[in-house]
Amino acid sequence: MLWSSLLLALREIRRNLLRAVLTMLGIVIGVSAVITMVTLGNGATRSVQDQISSIGTNVLMMRPGQRMGPPEGAPNFKLADAEAIAAQVTSVRAVAPVATKSTTVVHLARNWTTVVTGTTGDYFVAGNWRLADGRTFSDSEERGGRTVCVIGETVRRQLFGSQNPVGDEIRIKQFACEIVGLLAPKGQSAMGRDQDDTVLMPLRAVQRRLTGTQDVGSLLVSVHEGVPIEQVKASITLLMRERRKISDNEENNFNVFDTRQLAEVFTGTTRVMTTLLGAVAAVSLVVGGIGIMNIMLVSVTERTREIGIRLAIGALEREVLLQFLIEAVVLSSAGGLIGVALAGVASIALAEAMQVPYIFDPGINLLSFGFSAAIGVVFGYFPARRAARLDPIEALRRE
Repeated sequence: MLWSSLLLALREIRRNLLRAVLTMLGIVIGVSAVITMVTLGNGATRSVQDQISSIGTNVLMMRPGQRMGPPEGAPNFKLADAEAIAAQVTSVRAVAPVATKSTTVVHLARNWTTVVTGTTGDYFVAGNWRLADGRTFSDSEERGGRTVCVIGETVRRQLFGSQNPVGDEIRIKQFACEIVGLLAPKGQSAMGRDQDDTVLMPLRAVQRRLTGTQDVGSLLVSVHEGVPIEQVKASITLLMRERRKISDNEENNFNVFDTRQLAEVFTGTTRVMTTLLGAVAAVSLVVGGIGIMNIMLVSVTERTREIGIRLAIGALEREVLLQFLIEAVVLSSAGGLIGVALAGVASIALAEAMQVPYIFDPGINLLSFGFSAAIGVVFGYFPARRAARLDPIEALRRE
């Protein structure tokens, strides 16, 4: 009985192929939209996680002020603060003071506006930076404030094209700076900033020639793996309160931010957005189900006489019910399969365009297909029941 009902359903769908295709369209759009949105959301989440992990998973970022924004009058750090943390806080792997200045760098006829970062050799450790070529600063270059620099991939591309810049010079304001190293590319940060658009110089050189002060805008602290980062964070906070002479009843005029917290915040946000977009796209699946129900009701009306003949010659109600139910399920399942295939193509293309990784999720694909088939059962049952309960005599009278 099941096989014969399936053959009848397929014959009827083939007979009205254009209508069947248009009926499936809602399911196709719904399934492809849900899978594409969730896949791109997962890719965006992975991209954020990779960007934050490029900074380092056991890293503390310290900035003056009570928030991550402007310091709002809070005193800046000094190089001595970084030295005190390195000397007095155990389990610290590296402490890098950071002073930045946006300026224009020049090589021959090319120029590029970038961020010049003054720091120490610990910055390469704390910031999880690797070199594509050359070397980092030497101790003597740091102490003497020599005008040497390590540049990022974006700066290299803008000033040197495809050439190797190591050993060449760039001009920063009125002084020449020898390029001793080239950073391996990292790409964008979680905040959308191009991490490769940078020039690194010894801290003292930047303070003397660019900023004109002894201030340090932020500190980057790397903690040894396996060490409870909250314990280190508490020790650093206590030390800095003492150095900045903050009394017990006063709030901190600096903040210590864990990059893992940053990862959790951004990952949580992208997951919420993925869920929201997936839920919105799922509405189109319900709309597609309503379309199937409408078409099946029209089909019952058109085939009333055929149904009456079948019932009159001995067909059971459940056989008629099964035939129409199978038609609805075949339509929704076929739409689901087409939607899954279309979503795969769209997800790959959009992931490449958005520059996020494509992550195939078998769970969402199976769930979307299963939901599309379930929609065929739910929205096809009422028209099928209506067909099965037709009075044969009344049905035969219908023209």
